[in-house]
Amino acid sequence: MKTPEHLTEWQHAVERTRSKSPSSFEQWFAGVQLESIEPGLVRLACKDAFVRDWVSAHFLPELRHHLEPVLGEHRVEWTIRSVLERPVCTPAERRPSAAPPPPDPTAQRAGARRAREERPARLRGLANLNAKFTFANFVVGPSNQLAYAAARASAGGGGARYNPLFLCGGTGLGKTHLMQSIAHQVLADRPGARVVYVSAEDFTIEFIQALQDKKMDEFRARYRAGCDVLLVDDIQFLAGREQTQEEFFHTFNALRDADKPIVVSSDKYPQQLQRMPERLVSRFGSGLVADVQVPQLETRVAILRKYAEREHIELTDDVAVLIAQSVQSNVRELEGAIIRLAAKASLTGQSIATEFARSEIARVSSRSATVISVGDIQRVVCSHFRLSNAELLSKDRHKSVAFARQVAMYLCRQRLKSSFPELGRAFGNRDHTTVMSAVRKVEQLAETDPEVKAHLDELERKLSASEG
Repeated sequence: MKTPEHLTEWQHAVERTRSKSPSSFEQWFAGVQLESIEPGLVRLACKDAFVRDWVSAHFLPELRHHLEPVLGEHRVEWTIRSVLERPVCTPAERRPSAAPPPPDPTAQRAGARRAREERPARLRGLANLNAKFTFANFVVGPSNQLAYAAARASAGGGGARYNPLFLCGGTGLGKTHLMQSIAHQVLADRPGARVVYVSAEDFTIEFIQALQDKKMDEFRARYRAGCDVLLVDDIQFLAGREQTQEEFFHTFNALRDADKPIVVSSDKYPQQLQRMPERLVSRFGSGLVADVQVPQLETRVAILRKYAEREHIELTDDVAVLIAQSVQSNVRELEGAIIRLAAKASLTGQSIATEFARSEIARVSSRSATVISVGDIQRVVCSHFRLSNAELLSKDRHKSVAFARQVAMYLCRQRLKSSFPELGRAFGNRDHTTVMSAVRKVEQLAETDPEVKAHLDELERKLSASEG
Protein backbone atom coordinates (compact mmCIF):
# COMPACT_ATOMS: atom_id res chain seq x y z
CA MET A 1 0.00 0.00 0.00
CA LYS A 2 1.33 3.44 -0.94
CA THR A 3 -0.84 6.41 0.02
CA PRO A 4 0.14 9.86 -1.31
CA GLU A 5 0.96 11.01 2.22
CA HIS A 6 3.21 8.04 2.88
CA LEU A 7 4.97 8.39 -0.49
CA THR A 8 5.57 12.07 0.20
CA GLU A 9 7.07 11.25 3.59
CA TRP A 10 9.19 8.52 2.03
CA GLN A 11 10.59 10.99 -0.51
CA HIS A 12 11.34 13.53 2.22
CA ALA A 13 13.04 10.88 4.36
CA VAL A 14 15.13 9.78 1.36
CA GLU A 15 16.24 13.34 0.63
CA ARG A 16 17.19 14.08 4.23
CA THR A 17 19.14 10.84 4.50
CA ARG A 18 20.80 11.39 1.13
CA SER A 19 21.99 14.88 2.10
CA LYS A 20 24.55 13.49 4.56
CA SER A 21 26.53 11.63 1.90
CA PRO A 22 24.93 12.09 -1.54
CA SER A 23 27.30 10.13 -3.74
CA SER A 24 27.54 7.18 -1.36
CA PHE A 25 23.75 7.17 -0.88
CA GLU A 26 23.15 7.15 -4.63
CA GLN A 27 25.69 4.40 -5.17
CA TRP A 28 23.92 2.04 -2.77
CA PHE A 29 20.30 3.05 -3.33
CA ALA A 30 20.68 2.45 -7.05
CA GLY A 31 20.29 -1.15 -5.87
CA VAL A 32 17.25 -0.55 -3.62
CA GLN A 33 13.58 -0.22 -4.51
CA LEU A 34 10.52 0.75 -2.45
CA GLU A 35 7.88 -1.99 -2.70
CA SER A 36 5.29 -0.69 -0.26
CA ILE A 37 4.92 1.63 2.70
CA GLU A 38 2.23 1.75 5.38
CA PRO A 39 1.98 2.37 9.13
CA GLY A 40 4.13 -0.20 10.89
CA LEU A 41 5.75 -1.66 7.79
CA VAL A 42 8.11 -0.72 4.95
CA ARG A 43 8.92 -3.28 2.26
CA LEU A 44 12.11 -2.83 0.28
CA ALA A 45 13.69 -4.82 -2.53
CA CYS A 46 17.42 -4.98 -3.26
CA LYS A 47 19.71 -6.53 -5.84
CA ASP A 48 21.59 -8.80 -3.45
CA ALA A 49 22.28 -9.55 0.20
CA PHE A 50 25.43 -7.43 0.20
CA VAL A 51 23.46 -4.30 -0.72
CA ARG A 52 20.82 -5.18 1.88
CA ASP A 53 23.38 -5.60 4.66
CA TRP A 54 25.30 -2.41 3.81
CA VAL A 55 22.20 -0.23 3.53
CA SER A 56 20.78 -1.74 6.74
CA ALA A 57 23.95 -0.91 8.66
CA HIS A 58 24.80 2.52 7.23
CA PHE A 59 21.58 4.21 6.07
CA LEU A 60 18.51 2.45 7.46
CA PRO A 61 18.68 3.82 11.04
CA GLU A 62 18.48 7.44 9.87
CA LEU A 63 15.91 6.67 7.18
CA ARG A 64 13.65 5.02 9.76
CA HIS A 65 14.19 7.94 12.15
CA HIS A 66 12.74 10.32 9.55
CA LEU A 67 9.80 7.99 8.83
CA GLU A 68 8.77 7.34 12.43
CA PRO A 69 6.74 10.56 12.89
CA VAL A 70 4.35 9.33 10.18
CA LEU A 71 4.60 5.52 10.33
CA GLY A 72 5.21 5.18 14.06
CA GLU A 73 7.18 2.15 15.22
CA HIS A 74 7.73 0.07 12.09
CA ARG A 75 9.73 -2.82 10.73
CA VAL A 76 11.48 -3.18 7.39
CA GLU A 77 11.12 -6.30 5.26
CA TRP A 78 13.59 -7.05 2.46
CA THR A 79 13.17 -8.98 -0.78
CA ILE A 80 16.04 -9.93 -3.10
CA ARG A 81 15.37 -9.09 -6.77
CA SER A 82 17.94 -9.40 -9.55
CA VAL A 83 16.18 -6.66 -11.56
CA LEU A 84 14.72 -3.48 -10.08
CA GLU A 85 12.19 -1.55 -12.17
CA ARG A 86 12.11 1.59 -9.99
CA PRO A 87 15.34 1.97 -7.97
CA VAL A 88 15.38 4.74 -5.39
CA CYS A 89 18.33 6.41 -7.14
CA THR A 90 19.72 6.34 -10.65
CA PRO A 91 22.92 8.43 -10.55
CA ALA A 92 23.54 10.53 -13.64
CA GLU A 93 26.75 8.64 -14.41
CA ARG A 94 24.78 5.41 -14.71
CA ARG A 95 21.53 6.63 -16.27
CA PRO A 96 20.93 4.86 -19.61
CA SER A 97 19.72 6.68 -22.73
CA ALA A 98 17.70 3.65 -23.86
CA ALA A 99 16.35 0.62 -22.08
CA PRO A 100 19.37 -1.73 -21.81
CA PRO A 101 19.57 -5.23 -20.37
CA PRO A 102 20.02 -5.42 -16.58
CA PRO A 103 23.30 -3.63 -15.71
CA ASP A 104 26.37 -5.62 -14.78
CA PRO A 105 27.71 -4.36 -11.41
CA THR A 106 31.35 -4.70 -12.48
CA ALA A 107 30.73 -2.74 -15.67
CA GLN A 108 28.82 -0.11 -13.69
CA ARG A 109 31.72 0.44 -11.32
CA ALA A 110 34.19 0.61 -14.19
CA GLY A 111 32.01 3.12 -16.05
CA ALA A 112 31.58 5.30 -13.01
CA ARG A 113 35.32 5.17 -12.41
CA ARG A 114 36.08 6.22 -15.99
CA ALA A 115 33.60 9.08 -15.73
CA ARG A 116 35.29 10.32 -12.54
CA GLU A 117 38.72 10.14 -14.12
CA GLU A 118 37.63 11.98 -17.27
CA ARG A 119 35.82 14.74 -15.38
CA PRO A 120 37.74 18.06 -15.19
CA ALA A 121 39.45 18.50 -11.82
CA ARG A 122 37.51 21.64 -10.91
CA LEU A 123 34.22 19.76 -11.23
CA ARG A 124 35.14 16.94 -8.88
CA GLY A 125 32.33 16.35 -6.41
CA LEU A 126 30.42 19.44 -7.50
CA ALA A 127 27.61 17.42 -9.04
CA ASN A 128 26.67 16.73 -5.41
CA LEU A 129 26.27 20.40 -4.53
CA ASN A 130 22.80 21.47 -3.45
CA ALA A 131 21.89 24.69 -5.26
CA LYS A 132 20.04 25.88 -2.14
CA PHE A 133 23.10 25.56 0.12
CA THR A 134 24.43 29.10 -0.34
CA PHE A 135 25.47 31.83 2.05
CA ALA A 136 22.37 33.80 1.06
CA ASN A 137 20.14 30.98 2.32
CA PHE A 138 22.04 30.44 5.57
CA VAL A 139 20.42 31.93 8.66
CA VAL A 140 23.02 33.39 11.02
CA GLY A 141 22.51 33.41 14.78
CA PRO A 142 24.56 33.21 17.99
CA SER A 143 24.89 29.43 17.61
CA ASN A 144 26.70 29.60 14.25
CA GLN A 145 28.04 33.14 13.95
CA LEU A 146 31.73 32.24 14.19
CA ALA A 147 31.45 29.30 11.78
CA TYR A 148 29.59 31.45 9.24
CA ALA A 149 32.15 34.28 9.38
CA ALA A 150 35.04 31.83 9.06
CA ALA A 151 33.39 30.08 6.10
CA ARG A 152 32.89 33.42 4.33
CA ALA A 153 36.56 34.22 4.88
CA SER A 154 37.61 30.81 3.50
CA ALA A 155 35.58 31.55 0.38
CA GLY A 156 37.46 34.82 -0.07
CA GLY A 157 34.78 37.04 1.41
CA GLY A 158 37.09 39.15 3.54
CA GLY A 159 38.41 38.82 7.08
CA ALA A 160 41.22 36.63 8.34
CA ARG A 161 41.39 33.28 6.58
CA TYR A 162 42.36 30.36 8.77
CA ASN A 163 43.89 27.30 7.18
CA PRO A 164 42.57 24.79 7.89
CA LEU A 165 39.04 25.68 8.93
CA PHE A 166 37.58 22.88 11.05
CA LEU A 167 33.77 22.99 11.33
CA CYS A 168 32.28 20.79 14.03
CA GLY A 169 28.85 20.17 15.48
CA GLY A 170 26.00 17.68 15.66
CA THR A 171 23.99 16.26 12.80
CA GLY A 172 21.69 18.59 10.91
CA LEU A 173 23.02 21.90 12.27
CA GLY A 174 24.37 23.37 9.01
CA LYS A 175 27.97 22.19 8.56
CA THR A 176 27.33 20.78 5.09
CA HIS A 177 25.38 23.92 4.17
CA LEU A 178 28.41 26.07 5.02
CA MET A 179 30.81 23.72 3.20
CA GLN A 180 28.77 23.84 0.02
CA SER A 181 28.27 27.60 0.37
CA ILE A 182 32.05 27.99 0.20
CA ALA A 183 32.16 25.97 -3.02
CA HIS A 184 29.35 27.99 -4.60
CA GLN A 185 30.95 31.30 -3.62
CA VAL A 186 34.43 30.39 -4.85
CA LEU A 187 33.07 29.26 -8.23
CA ALA A 188 30.91 32.38 -8.51
CA ASP A 189 33.91 34.63 -7.87
CA ARG A 190 36.44 32.52 -9.78
CA PRO A 191 34.74 30.31 -12.39
CA GLY A 192 38.04 28.69 -13.30
CA ALA A 193 38.89 27.64 -9.73
CA ARG A 194 39.51 23.95 -9.17
CA VAL A 195 37.25 23.16 -6.22
CA VAL A 196 37.12 19.65 -4.80
CA TYR A 197 34.17 18.85 -2.52
CA VAL A 198 34.16 15.29 -1.23
CA SER A 199 33.08 13.26 1.78
CA ALA A 200 35.75 11.41 3.74
CA GLU A 201 33.99 8.20 2.76
CA ASP A 202 34.26 8.99 -0.96
CA PHE A 203 37.89 10.07 -0.54
CA THR A 204 38.56 6.62 0.96
CA ILE A 205 36.73 4.82 -1.85
CA GLU A 206 38.68 6.73 -4.52
CA PHE A 207 41.96 6.11 -2.73
CA ILE A 208 41.36 2.35 -2.53
CA GLN A 209 40.35 2.25 -6.19
CA ALA A 210 43.48 4.15 -7.20
CA LEU A 211 45.61 1.66 -5.27
CA GLN A 212 43.91 -1.28 -6.96
CA ASP A 213 44.22 0.27 -10.42
CA LYS A 214 47.82 1.42 -9.81
CA LYS A 215 46.80 5.01 -10.53
CA MET A 216 48.10 6.75 -7.43
CA ASP A 217 49.94 9.39 -9.47
CA GLU A 218 46.65 10.46 -11.05
CA PHE A 219 44.88 10.41 -7.67
CA ARG A 220 47.55 12.61 -6.09
CA ALA A 221 47.53 14.98 -9.05
CA ARG A 222 43.78 15.48 -8.68
CA TYR A 223 43.90 16.18 -4.96
CA ARG A 224 47.10 18.18 -4.82
CA ALA A 225 48.31 19.89 -8.01
CA GLY A 226 44.80 19.88 -9.50
CA CYS A 227 43.05 21.38 -6.49
CA ASP A 228 42.69 25.04 -5.48
CA VAL A 229 40.21 24.53 -2.63
CA LEU A 230 39.64 21.25 -0.76
CA LEU A 231 36.40 20.67 1.15
CA VAL A 232 36.08 17.37 3.02
CA ASP A 233 32.83 16.49 4.79
CA ASP A 234 32.54 14.11 7.78
CA ILE A 235 36.28 13.71 8.38
CA GLN A 236 35.49 11.42 11.35
CA PHE A 237 34.93 8.60 8.85
CA LEU A 238 38.71 8.38 8.34
CA ALA A 239 38.94 6.85 11.83
CA GLY A 240 40.93 3.63 11.83
CA ARG A 241 41.73 3.77 8.11
CA GLU A 242 45.49 4.01 8.46
CA GLN A 243 46.50 4.01 4.79
CA THR A 244 43.86 6.58 3.89
CA GLN A 245 44.90 8.72 6.86
CA GLU A 246 48.50 8.62 5.67
CA GLU A 247 47.50 9.71 2.18
CA PHE A 248 45.25 12.47 3.49
CA PHE A 249 48.04 13.67 5.79
CA HIS A 250 50.37 14.21 2.82
CA THR A 251 47.57 15.76 0.75
CA PHE A 252 46.82 18.15 3.62
CA ASN A 253 50.49 19.16 3.92
CA ALA A 254 50.87 19.71 0.17
CA LEU A 255 47.83 21.98 -0.03
CA ARG A 256 48.61 23.96 3.12
CA ASP A 257 52.22 24.48 2.03
CA ALA A 258 50.84 25.88 -1.23
CA ASP A 259 48.48 28.15 0.80
CA LYS A 260 45.39 26.55 -0.72
CA PRO A 261 42.29 26.64 1.53
CA ILE A 262 41.34 23.43 3.33
CA VAL A 263 37.98 23.10 5.07
CA VAL A 264 36.88 19.95 6.89
CA SER A 265 33.78 19.13 8.91
CA SER A 266 33.18 16.67 11.72
CA ASP A 267 30.60 15.78 14.33
CA LYS A 268 33.36 15.95 16.97
CA TYR A 269 36.10 18.35 18.03
CA PRO A 270 39.58 17.41 16.74
CA GLN A 271 40.71 16.17 20.17
CA GLN A 272 37.65 13.87 20.37
CA LEU A 273 38.35 12.05 17.10
CA GLN A 274 38.95 8.38 17.84
CA ARG A 275 41.57 6.20 16.06
CA MET A 276 43.09 9.23 14.34
CA PRO A 277 46.88 9.83 14.41
CA GLU A 278 48.01 12.66 16.67
CA ARG A 279 49.88 14.42 13.88
CA LEU A 280 46.66 14.67 11.86
CA VAL A 281 44.60 15.77 14.86
CA SER A 282 47.14 18.49 15.65
CA ARG A 283 46.93 19.79 12.09
CA PHE A 284 43.13 19.96 12.28
CA GLY A 285 43.48 22.14 15.36
CA SER A 286 46.25 24.31 13.96
CA GLY A 287 43.88 26.68 12.16
CA LEU A 288 40.45 27.65 13.45
CA VAL A 289 38.02 25.22 15.09
CA ALA A 290 34.51 26.68 14.79
CA ASP A 291 31.56 24.81 16.24
CA VAL A 292 27.95 24.96 15.07
CA GLN A 293 25.57 24.57 17.98
CA VAL A 294 21.85 23.98 18.33
CA PRO A 295 20.07 27.19 17.26
CA GLN A 296 18.20 29.21 19.84
CA LEU A 297 14.46 29.89 19.54
CA GLU A 298 14.81 33.17 17.64
CA THR A 299 17.20 31.59 15.15
CA ARG A 300 14.91 28.58 14.69
CA VAL A 301 12.01 30.91 13.87
CA ALA A 302 14.19 32.79 11.36
CA ILE A 303 15.23 29.48 9.75
CA LEU A 304 11.60 28.46 9.33
CA ARG A 305 10.67 31.82 7.80
CA LYS A 306 13.59 31.65 5.37
CA TYR A 307 12.71 28.10 4.35
CA ALA A 308 9.02 28.91 3.90
CA GLU A 309 9.87 31.95 1.77
CA ARG A 310 12.23 29.93 -0.41
CA GLU A 311 9.75 27.06 -0.87
CA HIS A 312 6.72 29.35 -1.28
CA ILE A 313 4.97 27.99 1.81
CA GLU A 314 2.51 30.30 3.56
CA LEU A 315 3.64 30.42 7.18
CA THR A 316 2.30 32.77 9.84
CA ASP A 317 4.45 34.04 12.68
CA ASP A 318 2.34 32.11 15.21
CA VAL A 319 2.87 28.81 13.41
CA ALA A 320 6.61 29.49 12.98
CA VAL A 321 6.96 30.04 16.73
CA LEU A 322 4.85 26.97 17.47
CA ILE A 323 7.08 24.74 15.30
CA ALA A 324 10.27 26.30 16.69
CA GLN A 325 9.13 25.64 20.24
CA SER A 326 8.26 22.04 19.41
CA VAL A 327 11.41 21.14 17.45
CA GLN A 328 14.65 22.02 19.24
CA SER A 329 17.12 19.40 18.02
CA ASN A 330 18.50 20.61 14.68
CA VAL A 331 17.82 22.45 11.45
CA ARG A 332 17.06 19.29 9.50
CA GLU A 333 14.27 18.37 11.92
CA LEU A 334 12.88 21.90 11.69
CA GLU A 335 12.69 21.70 7.92
CA GLY A 336 11.23 18.22 8.17
CA ALA A 337 8.45 19.54 10.40
CA ILE A 338 7.43 22.30 8.02
CA ILE A 339 7.64 19.94 5.02
CA ARG A 340 5.34 17.52 6.83
CA LEU A 341 2.81 20.26 7.64
CA ALA A 342 2.89 21.64 4.10
CA ALA A 343 2.42 18.16 2.60
CA LYS A 344 -0.52 17.33 4.88
CA ALA A 345 -2.13 20.72 4.26
CA SER A 346 -1.78 20.32 0.49
CA LEU A 347 -3.15 16.77 0.47
CA THR A 348 -6.17 17.67 2.63
CA GLY A 349 -6.84 21.06 1.03
CA GLN A 350 -6.25 23.02 4.23
CA SER A 351 -4.14 26.03 5.11
CA ILE A 352 -1.36 25.86 7.69
CA ALA A 353 -3.35 27.64 10.38
CA THR A 354 -2.37 27.66 14.04
CA GLU A 355 -4.90 25.04 15.18
CA PHE A 356 -4.07 22.77 12.25
CA ALA A 357 -0.35 23.03 13.05
CA ARG A 358 -0.91 22.46 16.78
CA SER A 359 -3.06 19.40 16.09
CA GLU A 360 -0.52 17.86 13.68
CA ILE A 361 2.43 18.52 15.97
CA ALA A 362 0.56 16.95 18.89
CA ARG A 363 -0.37 13.94 16.75
CA VAL A 364 3.24 13.36 15.73
CA SER A 365 4.50 13.96 19.26
CA SER A 366 2.06 11.41 20.67
CA ARG A 367 3.67 8.74 18.50
CA SER A 368 7.11 9.54 19.84
CA ALA A 369 8.56 8.92 23.24
CA THR A 370 7.94 11.59 25.82
CA VAL A 371 10.56 14.31 25.43
CA ILE A 372 12.61 14.70 28.58
CA SER A 373 14.00 18.02 29.75
CA VAL A 374 17.18 19.23 31.42
CA GLY A 375 15.31 19.17 34.72
CA ASP A 376 14.30 15.53 34.18
CA ILE A 377 17.92 14.53 33.57
CA GLN A 378 19.08 16.47 36.62
CA ARG A 379 16.50 14.71 38.81
CA VAL A 380 17.50 11.23 37.57
CA VAL A 381 21.20 12.01 38.09
CA CYS A 382 20.56 13.37 41.60
CA SER A 383 18.60 10.23 42.51
CA HIS A 384 21.31 7.97 41.10
CA PHE A 385 24.16 9.68 42.97
CA ARG A 386 22.05 10.46 46.08
CA LEU A 387 22.42 14.22 45.82
CA SER A 388 19.97 17.08 46.15
CA ASN A 389 19.26 19.33 43.19
CA ALA A 390 20.73 22.24 45.18
CA GLU A 391 24.02 20.34 45.55
CA LEU A 392 24.11 19.53 41.84
CA LEU A 393 23.71 23.20 40.87
CA SER A 394 25.93 24.57 43.64
CA LYS A 395 29.55 25.71 43.43
CA ASP A 396 30.61 22.63 45.44
CA ARG A 397 33.75 21.16 43.86
CA HIS A 398 33.88 18.00 45.94
CA LYS A 399 34.90 15.15 43.65
CA SER A 400 31.65 13.18 43.93
CA VAL A 401 29.45 16.25 43.39
CA ALA A 402 31.57 17.57 40.51
CA PHE A 403 31.51 14.17 38.79
CA ALA A 404 27.71 13.91 39.06
CA ARG A 405 27.39 17.44 37.67
CA GLN A 406 29.67 16.61 34.73
CA VAL A 407 27.70 13.45 33.97
CA ALA A 408 24.44 15.41 34.01
CA MET A 409 25.87 17.99 31.62
CA TYR A 410 27.12 15.21 29.34
CA LEU A 411 23.71 13.47 29.26
CA CYS A 412 21.93 16.75 28.54
CA ARG A 413 24.28 17.45 25.66
CA GLN A 414 23.96 13.93 24.22
CA ARG A 415 20.23 13.51 24.61
CA LEU A 416 18.86 17.03 24.15
CA LYS A 417 21.57 18.53 21.89
CA SER A 418 21.31 21.70 24.01
CA SER A 419 23.87 24.40 23.29
CA PHE A 420 26.74 24.90 25.74
CA PRO A 421 25.53 28.39 26.80
CA GLU A 422 22.01 27.02 27.44
CA LEU A 423 23.42 24.24 29.62
CA GLY A 424 25.65 26.68 31.44
CA ARG A 425 22.59 28.68 32.43
CA ALA A 426 20.70 25.52 33.44
CA PHE A 427 23.55 24.42 35.73
CA GLY A 428 23.84 27.43 38.00
CA ASN A 429 24.80 30.07 35.41
CA ARG A 430 28.16 28.51 34.62
CA ASP A 431 30.34 29.59 31.72
CA HIS A 432 29.83 27.61 28.52
CA THR A 433 33.52 26.60 28.52
CA THR A 434 32.93 24.79 31.82
CA VAL A 435 30.19 22.72 30.17
CA MET A 436 32.39 21.98 27.15
CA SER A 437 35.18 20.77 29.43
CA ALA A 438 32.76 18.57 31.41
CA VAL A 439 31.30 16.95 28.29
CA ARG A 440 34.73 16.21 26.85
CA LYS A 441 35.95 14.74 30.14
CA VAL A 442 33.00 12.36 30.47
CA GLU A 443 33.32 11.32 26.81
CA GLN A 444 36.96 10.40 27.40
CA LEU A 445 36.22 8.57 30.67
CA ALA A 446 33.41 6.60 29.02
CA GLU A 447 36.00 5.18 26.61
CA THR A 448 38.60 4.24 29.22
CA ASP A 449 36.94 3.78 32.63
CA PRO A 450 34.58 0.77 33.01
CA GLU A 451 33.05 2.22 36.18
CA VAL A 452 32.09 5.46 34.44
CA LYS A 453 30.68 3.44 31.53
CA ALA A 454 28.58 1.42 34.01
CA HIS A 455 27.20 4.63 35.58
CA LEU A 456 26.26 5.98 32.14
CA ASP A 457 24.61 2.74 31.07
CA GLU A 458 22.50 2.64 34.22
CA LEU A 459 21.50 6.29 33.85
CA GLU A 460 20.56 5.71 30.22
CA ARG A 461 18.40 2.79 31.33
CA LYS A 462 16.64 4.94 33.94
CA LEU A 463 16.10 7.81 31.49
CA SER A 464 14.70 5.45 28.85
CA ALA A 465 12.33 4.00 31.42
CA SER A 466 11.13 7.47 32.38
CA GLU A 467 10.50 8.29 28.71
CA GLY A 468 8.28 5.28 28.27
